[in-house]
Amino acid sequence: MHYPRNMRGYGPQTPDPHWPNPNGKGSDKGGAKIAVQFVVNYEEGGENCTLHGDAGSEAFLSEIVGAASWPDQRHWNMESIYEYGARSGFWRLHRLFTENHIPVTVYGVATALQRSPEQVQAMLDADWEIASHGLKWVEYKDFAREDEKTCLDEAVVLHTAVTGERPRGWYLGRCSENTVDLVTEEGSFDYISDTYDDDLPYWRNHADRDQLIIPYTLDCNDMRFATPQGFNSGDQFETYLRDTFDTLYAEGQAGQAKMMNIGLHCRLIGRPGRLAALKRFIEYAKSHDDVWFARRIDIADHWAATHPPAPQKEQPSLVSKNEFVSKYGGVFEHSPWIAEHAYDAGLGAANDTANGLHYAMKIQFRLASNEQRLGVLNAHPDLAGKLAAANRLTAESTSEQASAGLDSLTDEERVTFTSLNSQYTEKFGFPFIIAVKGLTKAHILDAFKTRIDNDRDTEFNTACLQVEKIALLRLKDLLS
Repeated sequence: MHYPRNMRGYGPQTPDPHWPNPNGKGSDKGGAKIAVQFVVNYEEGGENCTLHGDAGSEAFLSEIVGAASWPDQRHWNMESIYEYGARSGFWRLHRLFTENHIPVTVYGVATALQRSPEQVQAMLDADWEIASHGLKWVEYKDFAREDEKTCLDEAVVLHTAVTGERPRGWYLGRCSENTVDLVTEEGSFDYISDTYDDDLPYWRNHADRDQLIIPYTLDCNDMRFATPQGFNSGDQFETYLRDTFDTLYAEGQAGQAKMMNIGLHCRLIGRPGRLAALKRFIEYAKSHDDVWFARRIDIADHWAATHPPAPQKEQPSLVSKNEFVSKYGGVFEHSPWIAEHAYDAGLGAANDTANGLHYAMKIQFRLASNEQRLGVLNAHPDLAGKLAAANRLTAESTSEQASAGLDSLTDEERVTFTSLNSQYTEKFGFPFIIAVKGLTKAHILDAFKTRIDNDRDTEFNTACLQVEKIALLRLKDLLS
């Protein structure tokens, strides 16, 4: 059973993004230490409003904390708060960014852009990227898939008519579980940002398409001025941005550069008491060398050129159960039920590596009863025993024993192994098991002679750990 969420990502070592460094002064080692990206969400005029044919008024992200939608009624105060963003907040942000020569990406709601001709022209004149923020600034979680697809198509058409160019980036924000798949299937977007799961872009494969994902942020975001337990003052916002910048900048200096997203809303950060904090942060970030200020489309173009999608590796989590058990059912000797249980428990992208798949399978082995685990132990052959002599070992066991030279024993060594096997099995009730890879005959004999003196509980646990180690080595061979 496939578990669709990806809990692994890049793992402990992130790739070097090789960020461009157009204004770098402090480093002769190449790329910028951090990519800083500002988003201006332009939603004013696209929010829920009965004038727009919606069922009620807007209730999201305003100075009215805890606001509720008014069914079939206009909310005059809510409307005027949104209007402030278009009338005043936008121009305050526009001046700040253009005066500081900071490139910006706009997440533009198509119907909001349609109602704001001067603002759109100012965005175009400043060479801001205008990405799509959907058709309307409304909640899409309950939309039928086909209805959301219709809104997506209408958003692209209207956006293109309003701005003169079709959008290359997409962020819906108030999305559904279908949004990212639908936009990927549409097939023409350079990136999608409806995720919050990483500090770097990554490729996501869906419908035979490698779609670039550039994750967004809800923490370095002025929306927290409008939420409970959010920012109460500009100082808090500035401090949080500085701390984020400093942490990511230090990671970049250590060779693991990242991306810092900053989300802004005209009606929120555009208030004068908050804009001062944003201005101070911009000055702080600009005071550092090796910082790349970029639009999201610039990041997308760079990532596609520098880190194109790699060929798809084997993905155990995506195959059928029969195929999975057929390929991986033997890593625990003659015990395919472990693979079956692991599959039924759900496998995701985190299990598509040898270590990840081993993790899922050994959990099932450990959850089994002592009787079931004893069955797994007894499924293993004696070392250099009768089955080996009769060529009746599994291919894996044959290869493993041969790697330690157990297929070429002297007569004296064979007698020793036969005697130890008999003593061990008689005492413990299961064969001696050891992961032989990298060991010599001498190492194995020393372990044999040491472990035969253990009590049964200790040796049972030791044997189980060796079974797990053997399974991991086999998986590494299969998923090399």
